[in-house]
Amino acid sequence: MAAIDASIYEEFNIESADQSQSADLKAGVIAFSYYEDVMSPVITATAQIVNTGNSIKGKSIYQGLPLRGGERVSIKVRGNSRKNPGLDFTKKKDYFFVTSIDNVESKSKTESFTLQLTSREAISNETTRVGKRYPSTSKISDSVKDILEKTLQTKKKLDIHETQNPYGFIGNQRKPFTVIGWLASKAVPDVSEKDGTAGYFFYQTRDSYNFHSVDKMMTKKPKATYTWTEVALSKQEKIGDYNIQRYQTTRNNNLLAKLRAGAYSSQRIFFDPLNFTFTGKEAGLFNSTDAKTKNLGKKLVLPKINDESDKHLGNLPSRIVTQVMDRGTLSIGVTIDENADPMKYQSQALSRLNTLFTQVLDMNIPSNTNLRAGDIIKCQFPQTAVNATNEFDTDLSGLYMIKSLRHFFNPDGSWTQMNLVRDTYGQHGTNTK
Repeated sequence: MAAIDASIYEEFNIESADQSQSADLKAGVIAFSYYEDVMSPVITATAQIVNTGNSIKGKSIYQGLPLRGGERVSIKVRGNSRKNPGLDFTKKKDYFFVTSIDNVESKSKTESFTLQLTSREAISNETTRVGKRYPSTSKISDSVKDILEKTLQTKKKLDIHETQNPYGFIGNQRKPFTVIGWLASKAVPDVSEKDGTAGYFFYQTRDSYNFHSVDKMMTKKPKATYTWTEVALSKQEKIGDYNIQRYQTTRNNNLLAKLRAGAYSSQRIFFDPLNFTFTGKEAGLFNSTDAKTKNLGKKLVLPKINDESDKHLGNLPSRIVTQVMDRGTLSIGVTIDENADPMKYQSQALSRLNTLFTQVLDMNIPSNTNLRAGDIIKCQFPQTAVNATNEFDTDLSGLYMIKSLRHFFNPDGSWTQMNLVRDTYGQHGTNTK
């Protein structure tokens, strides 16, 4: 079988909110999609169901279960080839939960509806708050682990890249995901990564909760290589498991947006309450071209300010931020120590996360359930020229990070839709020679 062929639902069970009744839905699933994103702390799924009625004590599933939200759903989709393992959410810790029931249509002998599903932690996040005080000696990575295990009480695997910087804070009764997302913008990779820059992603895949350094993600080996197929290829060649079915460049940099965000250069001015002084210009100046970031492509070349100047957009700050220096606020005892080093991480993280979305592609491929959000893949696109060649486009081709992916399954086939991003252009970067 090919990766694009239809898959089989081995399990698709739903339990009532009180777990007193259940129903088997697999015969009525006409479409199912699963979604994960490096910008999302939860995974989600959508299932379109058609039911003939008389499923639960002579009633339809919608009325007999009944479907009202909060029901548990266990799902297993069989892989359609030896290299494509499918999806498995049959362990209790991996169950989906119904968040809403949409497009309900009832007739005399049939009913249809759409189930919106998410992981249990999405619900737990709405009912728990972080009220704990974390001292300024606690590493950010340790605080994240504590929040996930003790506040959110997740049973899922945690994959956390250790941070070098401690940071003290009070939860202020905010939701766990809100706090961890806020901490991600302050985290600096472990000191072993000498050239690493600040900036983390917090997201969930079907395997684990991930608190990952962007720089470390950039150095991962490509998970797969995909090639764009020309129209002249045979039908069999065009449905190959590692051929690109469709792609579109949805963004090719947004210079003004990055300048407004201070992605290339920013200035931070801090007021120090210890001696009532302001930091100098040089102390708070950040230049992205000086940062030793890990890139997927070539080093980004910025345009000059004007024809007469020898300075480029990375030399002059396009965003200026003023703040009060945090000294000793959450430390034990009396101290004048800074709470982390804001001049070290804030501008770095802002630049790192903004430049990563320089180039954005949408791409469809035959189903590949081995892929995860955050993985690196290699894409090869042909060179556009008057005379057809077998050369690859050296700017468009190269390594991309999977920002998000959606696995689709229906009676016609199985495929994966991806949103890909990268920080620079070209085939040669941190991971390639």
